[in-house]
Amino acid sequence: MDPILTVSNVGKKYRRYHPDRPATIQEAMAKGALGWRKMKSVEEFWSLSGITFSVGAGRTVGIVGANGSGKSTLLRLIGGVGRPDTGRIEVGGRIGGLLDLTAGFHHDLTGRENAMLAGILNGLSRKQVLERMDAIVSFAEVEDAIDSPVRTYSSGMQMRLAFSVTVHTDPEILLIDEVLAVGDMAFKRKCLDRIAKFKAEGCSILLVSHVGTTVEDMCDDAIWLDSGRLMAHGLVGDVVEQYTAHMNDNPSRVRRQ
Repeated sequence: MDPILTVSNVGKKYRRYHPDRPATIQEAMAKGALGWRKMKSVEEFWSLSGITFSVGAGRTVGIVGANGSGKSTLLRLIGGVGRPDTGRIEVGGRIGGLLDLTAGFHHDLTGRENAMLAGILNGLSRKQVLERMDAIVSFAEVEDAIDSPVRTYSSGMQMRLAFSVTVHTDPEILLIDEVLAVGDMAFKRKCLDRIAKFKAEGCSILLVSHVGTTVEDMCDDAIWLDSGRLMAHGLVGDVVEQYTAHMNDNPSRVRRQ
């Protein structure tokens, strides 16, 4: 069976800037030549380099690594948030992303209006979102606030609504970036149960975490990234064992997390 996701020699480059970089062109002009010099990048660095792997349909893959290893960057590139500077990413199904959950919300629109927009941006038609709206609202537990502006919501309410919209879009590939701690313990359990249901139905899942036990509990396979490079890819137990041994041998990496 062909893989549902193929990542081939993917690299992503970013630029670092001077810590005193002027915030605006006007500020740079006011500081003269020194201000203009500080507007330029200090250096370039590769957040990811030469990443190659594939994911089979129905597999759950954990991506582990210390903070700054490139895990979230990789997941965002797979989700279409930005483009790689080298290589290519081939996706064979609808993607649902649990990344920065509330990033696309407009705070002056109501929860219902935001759910409609988010559903359409995730590939559903207006009719499909309307058909699922009651289920979305019920799962998010925001029945009493759904027609109020999102700016009146707590951060937990916003995250629950965003999560609910995503899981009602029938993704074939689900991307999860350390967002399982949404709401209280009861709601977190409901989220985990829904993710388990996706897995049972054959959805491919990529889960980012720096906690090896979380990955072992939920995943079939794992990928270990370190400083933007792929260190290991294979069965979850083998990869997590290598990652854990590396972190135990480098305690300073653990303290930075």
